[in-house]
Amino acid sequence: MGPESQSNTGRPLEHMHGVHVVQHSPFELEEISQNGNFQQSTHGRLTIGVNQLLRVHTVQRVWQQRPSCLRPINSCLHGDRHLAERIANVLTSIPFIAVGIQAPRKNLNSKLYANSLIGVGIASSLYHSSRGKWRKYLRWADYTMIATATVCLSRALREENPKLLMAASALCLPIQPLMVSAVHTGMMEVAFARRALEDPRLKVVHNVHKMSALLGGAFFVADDLFPEIPYLHAGWHLAAAIGVGACNKLLE
Repeated sequence: MGPESQSNTGRPLEHMHGVHVVQHSPFELEEISQNGNFQQSTHGRLTIGVNQLLRVHTVQRVWQQRPSCLRPINSCLHGDRHLAERIANVLTSIPFIAVGIQAPRKNLNSKLYANSLIGVGIASSLYHSSRGKWRKYLRWADYTMIATATVCLSRALREENPKLLMAASALCLPIQPLMVSAVHTGMMEVAFARRALEDPRLKVVHNVHKMSALLGGAFFVADDLFPEIPYLHAGWHLAAAIGVGACNKLLE
């Protein structure tokens, strides 16, 4: 059916009461106002709508490609592939409990930090010994306890921490534990370096802490990049426990 036939079929309708036939391009949009009048929109309105969709799509694509530190913890992709590795990961979680028991408990903040270290060891042990649907929840608990320990250590070292920072850390703790850990670990590293410069007795301990931190970071990254290599996660446990044990000297 061509345009002429469409025009001819529409003409009889024009004589009917309340019917108004409008010829339009398929690329134009029309709206009816409350008074019954037709308001013809331009091609620009359609262009704006397309641009808005493109912007939303771009934002969604950028958000989907965000780094892992900005993603919530769902489950662990690697690790515990066989019984021996599972046992190694559980055994290397126990040193965190020992470090927490030996940590100074001079005041409330230091007690909270010591207990949080014990919680790290327990959460890690439960996660690495778990299977099935509970595993992803225990993985979240593992990362959340690590972030909690870093916040408690930051508070124990500096009681005058900004209230806004502590409030933001508390809000982000359940959904972005890795980011919270990174922020407060950085603050602890700065405080440790300053104390080591002021007190020569802490230089040796600080050097041990730096070496263990570098080694632990290497194990952590390698565990993600080379999942086929076993026992990397257990190595990170041991290096991290040594570094945390060195931090206890700051609280004595």
